Amino acid sequence: MVEKRMYLLLTNTGSFLTKCIKLYTKKPYNHASIAFDSQLSEVYSFGRKTVRNPFIGGFVKENVKAGLFKHADCVIYSITVSEGQIQKMNQVLKEFVLQKKDYRYNFLGLFGVMFNKPIKRKNAFFCSQFVAFLLKESNIIDFDKPLSLITPHDLQNTSRFQFVYEGKLKDYISEDKAEFPFHFVSV
Repeated sequence: MVEKRMYLLLTNTGSFLTKCIKLYTKKPYNHASIAFDSQLSEVYSFGRKTVRNPFIGGFVKENVKAGLFKHADCVIYSITVSEGQIQKMNQVLKEFVLQKKDYRYNFLGLFGVMFNKPIKRKNAFFCSQFVAFLLKESNIIDFDKPLSLITPHDLQNTSRFQFVYEGKLKDYISEDKAEFPFHFVSV
């Protein structure tokens, strides 16, 4: 059976929205993304679609070498997945790509997390909710609480993830990684 590694990327970009979320969570990392190679060339999440406006958000393929990520702090974890899980995840991602204009950021869901009340909205996710959804739909991790209450910190504390790196994202990206990536659909 072929196994591959996927990566959980948690970041602190220092943006205004990140600072606001951090005031509530008291956690160092408040944005979650999922990556399909150690070089972080294929990274997906729910976040801002334009650098200048945090209120226009949705499903995005993130460029971790540009924009708000240029000076971000991060922690990276990996998880081993099977070929079947990879195929299922690719299937789920294809649906997001094909319908990406229909998806939006779940700002109301952030308030649900604050009050511990799940707010599930059609075609709307926040970053960690999306990562948890992808992991669950691909039969990688099943969570004990509603996906609309999953935080980046919850993902970080999932025992299946193995620590890879913590520090400046740009320093991690500049390191040479000897892994061959597997590619998913392009956005």
